[in-house]
Amino acid sequence: MANSVNFLLLVSLLAFAPFCLCSKKVGGYLYPQFYENSCPRAQEIVKSVVAKAVQKEPRMAASLLRLHFHDCFVKGCDASLLLDSSGTIISEKRSNPNRNSARGFEVIDEIKSALEKACPHTVSCADILALAARDSTVLTGGPSWEVPLGRRDSLGASLSGSNNNIPAPNNTFQTILTKFKLQGLDIVDLVALSGSHTIGDSRCTSFRQRLYNQTGNGVADFTLNQYYASQLRGRCPRSGGDQNLFFLDFVSPTKFDNSYFKLLLAYKGLLNSDEVLFTKNQVSAQLVKKYAENTDLFFEQFAKSMVKMGNISPLTGSRGEIRKICRRVNKY
Repeated sequence: MANSVNFLLLVSLLAFAPFCLCSKKVGGYLYPQFYENSCPRAQEIVKSVVAKAVQKEPRMAASLLRLHFHDCFVKGCDASLLLDSSGTIISEKRSNPNRNSARGFEVIDEIKSALEKACPHTVSCADILALAARDSTVLTGGPSWEVPLGRRDSLGASLSGSNNNIPAPNNTFQTILTKFKLQGLDIVDLVALSGSHTIGDSRCTSFRQRLYNQTGNGVADFTLNQYYASQLRGRCPRSGGDQNLFFLDFVSPTKFDNSYFKLLLAYKGLLNSDEVLFTKNQVSAQLVKKYAENTDLFFEQFAKSMVKMGNISPLTGSRGEIRKICRRVNKY
């Protein structure tokens, strides 16, 4: 009798083994069904609030997608970016990549508030960022993917990490690639994820040097289409107008598609960090061409790379916490 019980136990364990291995392979300790029982409407609630925000202001989709990216590149995907300064915490919102440009925090607050009403102290702010990024992509016409869930929220922030780890618009290709590799992302991820610039805006201050003084010798960037450059100078003067906004993809600025890559082929990438994907490396240039030719290929890789990025050093188990308010750590 004991032997038969042991045999049945072994069979049942083996039956579940492939599932366990599969889920760990896909997203470490994260898996899409994480809130299936504890908060079954979690994804529906996030999508509802994001949809309302994007309908009100289409630009918000790009802003929410960017928040997830800027969060994951600093200490992993742990919602450290959402923390305001208080006590010993110096907010990442003050960093060069985020100051005067990171936005959408009020939308995250609204999502968190709705989730706290539906299922208190259950859904992390880090998972909200991951879901909002996916929903923003889908709402603007991009691909969908299953978001592995189960991240927990950090107890601190890193201003220096935000200043140093996030790729800057004027970084060289090699610097950008190095910053991606430090996060476990490769050149394919770099090109695919840069495709998120098919939606959203950038400020004059982020690309001014390309118009007037690319290498410090007072000469414009020769890899920027000169007719396009003259158009940009109209609203981005040598001084002033720092916050003036320009579409990253002026062909279809609110539609998630592959026109961003087509613009790179025409030397009309707005940021230096965009155009170098085509001009400074043969491997990335070939990927740009492929994605410009094939939307499905771009969408498929973008979804894969977003899952990969979302799995950067998540806090799981008993590490971190589930914040009640995304802007501050819980008080015990």
